Amino acid sequence: MATYRVGVVEDDARMRRAIVRGLRAEGLLVPLAVGTGAEFLIAVAGEQGPQNGAGGRAAVELDVVVLDVGLPDCDGRDVCLAIRARGVDVPVLFLTARDGVADRLLGFTSGADDYLVKPFVFAELVARVTALGRRYVRSEPVADGVALDPATHTVCVRPPDGSVTQVRLTPTEFRLLSALMARHGEVVRRRALVAAAWAHGSIVHDNTLDAYVARVRRKLRTVGADLTVSTAHGVGYRVD
Repeated sequence: MATYRVGVVEDDARMRRAIVRGLRAEGLLVPLAVGTGAEFLIAVAGEQGPQNGAGGRAAVELDVVVLDVGLPDCDGRDVCLAIRARGVDVPVLFLTARDGVADRLLGFTSGADDYLVKPFVFAELVARVTALGRRYVRSEPVADGVALDPATHTVCVRPPDGSVTQVRLTPTEFRLLSALMARHGEVVRRRALVAAAWAHGSIVHDNTLDAYVARVRRKLRTVGADLTVSTAHGVGYRVD
């Protein structure tokens, strides 16, 4: 078995220790095991959160992340959205007790690569982790000084002078901007944006989506973000 570096984000300390022990027993490396979304983002993004200023640190390199959805400080799905918005494409396996179809669909639209429902058989977790690690080809993250904080639903800008400017987003605005930033430079179709930002089955009219995009644009201007949301008429939107 190839040796992959696995990050574990699970708030239940007992389960976290069991997962780490089991993965290491299978020959996998576990350089990161934390209990909150904030700790994970600091480790993976290599920087402090908005509330702590702009101090940096070396990012932990991972090949797979096992991420609990029900974290104490934020929703694991928002954590996944936040790292995707930063261009971090490490495979993410969600762990959750929510097994409804709508929950699984929301997990995938949040950027997850796989989904495992608790309680689970540990051998299946190992098999899924190794399958994700085998397929992963690392790409360079987008570094533009703009970050999303899933705990506070804020967009944060860190200019070179070390200052931090942030503005709060609604949950829908947060998911919408995350979906756009995750595909930086690409046109994201309207249907994909609706699927990412609204609950499965929601009826969202074109003018509703347009209004939310306009709100996101205004908030990006408020914090001086070096991002432009442009319109691909009749198709969708793109962030550059």
